[in-house]
Amino acid sequence: MTRTALAVDIGGTKLEAALVREDGALIPASRVRRPTGRDADGATLGTAIREAVTAALAALPTDDDLVGAGIGSAGPVDRSAGVISPVNMPLAHGFDVVSAVRSAASAALGRDLHPVLGHDGGALALAESWLGATQGAKASLSIVVSTGVGGGFVLSGEYAPGATGNAGHLGQVRREGGLTLEEIASGPASAAWARTQGWTGETGEDLARDAAAGDTIARAAIVRSAKAVGEALADAATLIDLDVVAIGGGFSHVSHDYVDLVQHALTASAAHPYSRRTRVVRSALAGEGPLIGAAAFVLRG
Repeated sequence: MTRTALAVDIGGTKLEAALVREDGALIPASRVRRPTGRDADGATLGTAIREAVTAALAALPTDDDLVGAGIGSAGPVDRSAGVISPVNMPLAHGFDVVSAVRSAASAALGRDLHPVLGHDGGALALAESWLGATQGAKASLSIVVSTGVGGGFVLSGEYAPGATGNAGHLGQVRREGGLTLEEIASGPASAAWARTQGWTGETGEDLARDAAAGDTIARAAIVRSAKAVGEALADAATLIDLDVVAIGGGFSHVSHDYVDLVQHALTASAAHPYSRRTRVVRSALAGEGPLIGAAAFVLRG
């Protein structure tokens, strides 16, 4: 029988569930999405989890062996308690996500299913190391630049969760003016900054469109984001001695050269030759990475 895991990815914009097989392939019919957002609380997350998990499990092939559930969530997370306190969903702080997924899955299956919780940045890092852009690296960091900014480490081929499961929480490091990296470089933060400069758009998608059309403020917001990310990565590369950093997330696609801008800022800012040699590449797994990584908590944990 094919070993298969239920994967649940919880972010500041959406929640997704899917079934992932032991070779890392998603079962397309199992992929289900529900909205989240800054106003999401425990009740709305519980409902979204129940609906998404039930729908995903309905697509389980009869000859697959479902071995567990992996959960990748915006953090901070508490792996031992099974709860999450997402920075970008303040009303959901303290939500018992492990119990919610276990309850939904058990109700759908008629038997208990054991969930494993991890930080969503860690899930992405594990996926990229397994099947993506950081395969074979001695030390890698994979990050998402989207509604939020987060990341995770893989060292010597092993996922490095840290003491509580939050290693790689890059978005919460402090940068200029005491702001966090997320408050400078995320999609919503970049759009908000551009509006203070006179730009009249609303979203990261608007920034991408206007910058491509030659709007100097929109372009400046993109450059500002990439510079902040690159400088934070230079610090991480100096601290951890990284081979490679993989960047994913919706806002990382705001311009064709976003990754190049990040690389330039890292190289210009890094303190030593070994950290200046760190390569920045685009994620190889696109939108499937967080789900593949969540499943990997079970399939490769």
